[in-house]
Amino acid sequence: MIKVTLKDGSKKEVKKGSSVFEVAKEISGRLAKEAIVGEVNGKLVDLNYILNEDVELSILTFNEEAGRETFRHSTAHIMARAVKKLYPNAKLAIGPAIENGFYYDFDVDQNLTPQDLEKIEKEMKSIIEKQEVFERFELSREEALAKMKALDEPYKVELIENLPEDAIISFYSHGEFVDLCAGPHMFNIKAIKAFKLLSATGAYWRGDENNKMLQRIYGTCFPKASMLEEHLARLEDAKKRDHNKLGRELQLFTTNEYIGQGLPLLLPKGAKIIQILQRFVEDEEERRGYELTKTPLMAKSDLYKISGHWQLYKDGMFVLGDEEVDKEVFGLRPMTCPFQIMAYKNTQKSYRDLPKRYNETSTLFRNESSGEMHGLIRVRQFTISEGHLMVTPEQLEDEFKGVVSLINYFMDVLGISNDITYQFSKWDPNKSDKYIGSPKQWEAAQDQMRTILDHLAIDYVEAEGEAAFYGPKLDIQFKNVHGKEDTIITVQIDFALAEKFDMTYIDKNGEKKYPYIIHRTSIGCYERTLAMLIEKYAGKFPAWLAPVQVKLLPIADRHLDYAYELKSKFEAKGIRVEVDARVESVGYKIREARLERNPYMIIIGDNEIENQNVSVRSRDKGELGSVDFNEFLKDLVEEIETRKILLEQ
Repeated sequence: MIKVTLKDGSKKEVKKGSSVFEVAKEISGRLAKEAIVGEVNGKLVDLNYILNEDVELSILTFNEEAGRETFRHSTAHIMARAVKKLYPNAKLAIGPAIENGFYYDFDVDQNLTPQDLEKIEKEMKSIIEKQEVFERFELSREEALAKMKALDEPYKVELIENLPEDAIISFYSHGEFVDLCAGPHMFNIKAIKAFKLLSATGAYWRGDENNKMLQRIYGTCFPKASMLEEHLARLEDAKKRDHNKLGRELQLFTTNEYIGQGLPLLLPKGAKIIQILQRFVEDEEERRGYELTKTPLMAKSDLYKISGHWQLYKDGMFVLGDEEVDKEVFGLRPMTCPFQIMAYKNTQKSYRDLPKRYNETSTLFRNESSGEMHGLIRVRQFTISEGHLMVTPEQLEDEFKGVVSLINYFMDVLGISNDITYQFSKWDPNKSDKYIGSPKQWEAAQDQMRTILDHLAIDYVEAEGEAAFYGPKLDIQFKNVHGKEDTIITVQIDFALAEKFDMTYIDKNGEKKYPYIIHRTSIGCYERTLAMLIEKYAGKFPAWLAPVQVKLLPIADRHLDYAYELKSKFEAKGIRVEVDARVESVGYKIREARLERNPYMIIIGDNEIENQNVSVRSRDKGELGSVDFNEFLKDLVEEIETRKILLEQ
């Protein structure tokens, strides 16, 4: 007998040589039915894994993340088997589990259509009905290469060739299907009760645009049909909220092939929202002691060589000129820190001058690969609420807290405080060539940031290898409607650049010291923030942020004069208003106004002119009926000035 310590801390004696699945059956029949994967001493294993010694064991179901991942990965393999059955010449690439689903990349001769996906789904159901089990086996490198070459799987051959010399090379067979895979996989595939293939799109092999374009099939799967239905309903809602679609429909932005990828055109309504945000941010930062700078959009390579960007970030920059030919080579700025450092160095600073807080609405340029472009989320030119704080060691914690307080204030006003998460991004000590500074400096800076974050009492996760090259950072994360997590705001502690630029202050003892630099954004990239707000509110922006706050709908031409009279009164109070003067029925105008998602529409007819009032329809509250114009104007001004958010989320 051996002793098994279960995840609740209880201990159980089982027969030596028992499988994880057999232990699950001893615990309960229901657990055995729902079990997907085991975790033995912290390592995920198949349910048929044999226990020969005392272990710590967790038996995981779809309720745990590792269980869901195994469930999805197993379904991806079943899909790959179905594809190979229907398209024998298809070559296998990779097929991981992802959040809420899975995908698999194939090199296949034809473009897969929705009808093809239906055929693949049908074949998957046939495979599942056979109830064959996944079987794991290992091969030497030579045997593995020979097997994949014999099966004519060139992408698998490449993957094997790139594995470390000491790697364990494992495969899983499922019926006649064999795939290179680390596993683990499900034991009971009949538990895959509900699945759906969602789309087939192009994807470069290994994400490199220089490689061949493959076809990626996305899918999702659940143990219950009801769970699939709920998920598909959420996906349908996500499609409606997708900023890339909705932002164009609402005429907030567009793109043009002659201008290029990642270079969106902000149309008047989208530009108005960003103008409102920029003025809001700059005014609030000024109230909090920031000083505005305006610095060039480019600089000589000399500047970036001092900071280290040229050596470590040049591939991500737009470079103007050729170093081998031109006397001076310039780079469009990917960030503003070197420029604001030079602004600081304009005069010698004393400790009495610190903290020095610089802010700037900065247009930046980054040479993102074409495959990474997506709407307003990832672009090549963008504008951020950038800032740098030069502080003494004693001021570091309070100033860092002040930055986080400012960020949280903006998130509260935008109504997204409950949608963000915090990530403490650290360096990767195994890749020290990616960073400047010594290990000792990095550990000290990270210890300081961890202490500050703990004092702030915020929940955060740690992520190794995600730091900036000059220091650790706090990343504020937001998930888009498709579940992909993006960084919207960063706060970084920099211990290195001041010394590289010989940026100093005179301390109390008259000695020159290097300040810490806090790099930060306060509302992030304005384009990405706009995308986030489009999706958060499904285009129904709060009144203070809406590009058009009131739409006036005269019923007939004789009502136009009163409509324009009201327009002037609204505009005198700074309210953004439009008149729909088209010769159309009022019903048509109302339907159009609803599609525009403006906060208020006012219908103007004979009664309104006679009684000198307004008939108001609120996007959020519904029909308000006939109301006194001055009362409505007063309430609307208050709603806008206090930046109220009336929507039920």
